[in-house]
Amino acid sequence: FNDRDTRPDFRLSREALRVLLDLLRSDRQHGWGSTIETLVFLFWLACGTSYRVVSRAFDMPRSTVHRIVHRVAEEVVAIRHQVIRFPNTPGDLEAVCRGFAGLARHRAFLKAAGAIDGCHVRIKPPSGPDGQCYRNRKLFPSIILQAVCDHQGRFIDTYVGWPGSVHDARVLRYSPLYRRSMYPPPGHFILADGGYPCLQHPLPLITPYKRPVQGVGAQRFNLHHSRARSIIERAFGMMKTRFRSIFLKALEVHHTFVPHVITACAILHNICLGVGDIMAPEDEHEEDD
Repeated sequence: FNDRDTRPDFRLSREALRVLLDLLRSDRQHGWGSTIETLVFLFWLACGTSYRVVSRAFDMPRSTVHRIVHRVAEEVVAIRHQVIRFPNTPGDLEAVCRGFAGLARHRAFLKAAGAIDGCHVRIKPPSGPDGQCYRNRKLFPSIILQAVCDHQGRFIDTYVGWPGSVHDARVLRYSPLYRRSMYPPPGHFILADGGYPCLQHPLPLITPYKRPVQGVGAQRFNLHHSRARSIIERAFGMMKTRFRSIFLKALEVHHTFVPHVITACAILHNICLGVGDIMAPEDEHEEDD
């Protein structure tokens, strides 16, 4: 409530906070009030998952913090379709396509309408035999976030909840994006890495040539493709940097609540990009299979 920078404590700029509060538009006549409760949730995201730390910072019972975090997470997820959405107009779509052609530095990518990839979010796995399903190929338990972004790194589609042992291509096949063929429009395509199949229907996906790459033309195509597609990795990197306490250590909440937390982070990422509150991604050396 003073004029200090809000980012160290809440990971959002003051302008992004205003936009979030306007979108939530919750005039509660009870409890602590929507502003305080939103700040409690953001502080919890910023400092990790310790309800005890948050209860001390805001001088409220730990059980109240738990209740507020879950309630505000649901409210943020409820505004998802206002914030994470496909380009609205032909002009918006054209701007996205021009952006991808610019990233690729080649006009052959003028019909690229997005880039897709999967991101593994560390979790505390459920006990019992089901816990093994969450162990991914790097042997840590995780839940998968599948996302499509535009040329600026803004998420235009997210799908989260599959356990880490499931392959990206299988997650794609079960996603609404694939099953409903909602996007992209005819004549356009989405860029994907080699972990996905190259498809024409029901979802047009363009992947790079597989190794070993034969010929100069294929090598050049892969170079331009990589330049354009890497924006999705940058988008994940920006989100992980902003909410490093959530993404860079295991989420110690019940695994059924994890999708809400991840979706909320993606929504906040988009809100921040929209007001120019950008965090450069920290370098992460992940192998690209």
